[in-house]
Amino acid sequence: MSSALSDLQLAQATEHVSSQEFVLDKYIDDLYEKRGSTREKALGALVDAFESFVLLGLVEYKYVTLLSQFTNSIKKGSTTEVCMACRAIGLLAMTLGPGSSSHEIMDESHPQLLRILQTWPDAPKMISALDCLAVVTFVGETDLAETQLSLKAIWDVIHPKSGSNVGIIRKPKPPLLAAAVSAWAFLLTTVGSSRRNTDSWKEPITFLSSLLEAEDRAVRIAAGEALALCFELKLLDVSSSEEADVDSDTRESSGSKNQLFLNMQGLKAKISGLVYNLSMEAGGRGADKKNLNDQRDLFQRISDFIKSGECPEETLRLSGKNGILRVTSWRESVQLNYLRRFLGRGFLKHAQDNDLLHDIFDIKMDRIENMSNTEKKIFRSEEEKGRALKLNKERRLAQERKQNILDEQYG
Repeated sequence: MSSALSDLQLAQATEHVSSQEFVLDKYIDDLYEKRGSTREKALGALVDAFESFVLLGLVEYKYVTLLSQFTNSIKKGSTTEVCMACRAIGLLAMTLGPGSSSHEIMDESHPQLLRILQTWPDAPKMISALDCLAVVTFVGETDLAETQLSLKAIWDVIHPKSGSNVGIIRKPKPPLLAAAVSAWAFLLTTVGSSRRNTDSWKEPITFLSSLLEAEDRAVRIAAGEALALCFELKLLDVSSSEEADVDSDTRESSGSKNQLFLNMQGLKAKISGLVYNLSMEAGGRGADKKNLNDQRDLFQRISDFIKSGECPEETLRLSGKNGILRVTSWRESVQLNYLRRFLGRGFLKHAQDNDLLHDIFDIKMDRIENMSNTEKKIFRSEEEKGRALKLNKERRLAQERKQNILDEQYG
């Protein structure tokens, strides 16, 4: 009786997986509909599915179709449809993880996302495009040039004067500015400290330091995180190789090296003072105490880091004995905060089941431990099926090799 019940549960669970695929296909079909409300409903359902589950097995052979329809929605959809399509593309890349598929997603979506960022439509579209661009580049990039292209596009939103739209100087409003700074910092985490030239970072770091005096608290917090990362990557330090370059360049005045060093030291002192002031900011009447405390806590940790080099540490227990996510640097902290915000309610599920997050944060998960009895049966059944297929393939290849040898000997 017990065995029969287990088999029935296994059959029902397997049927549920097939049912999921059927529903997924239905929503994909709805993306072809002419009516925008139908496409929006389908996108909303797909985004919900991507957040709730890690659907790698269901989408790895359908991602080209999904990507085509998502980009189509970006081209011709309403603001709501564009925002959901951008989110769906980012979640699709995170589901597939690094590799040729996510690189293709980055390549195909990049032109549409840049078009949004260069035409400056309404803020929700801009913020959705920024998040999507940051995520697909983070997952899909294969070299520094691709990352730099996206960093440049995001920086042109943060500081439009340096952008390509000559004669049109736009000023991003606080929600857009905070989102852009966060996206830029998130991508900056992929740039190693060895890939730097202090002089080229002086302008962006100077501008970020000015944002510490912005009226909007979210902008100050985003700029603070970005600057803490710049300190950790030593982007404000004049390296010995740069000193040698300056010394050997006869066109430079003899004081160039010292001037660069003094400029960066002055910038460090300015940032350090602003950070300390923000860590001690008084609330005042009508102040949002939670956000104020968040700001004080963040800038206190940044101040401690600037003074002593002490990195922030945070530990999240995901499940069981081994499911622990631990961050011990500003790079990891920026990545965690960004991905936690982007994934929203789906963060815990992806932290438990998504190999991409396991690789980023070096999470060691015991997946069997987190499964129900029925899920364990399916998992073990799939493992046995995989082993059987592998053995059959090896036997077939061995037989083919033997046959080839016989053909060579007696053919």
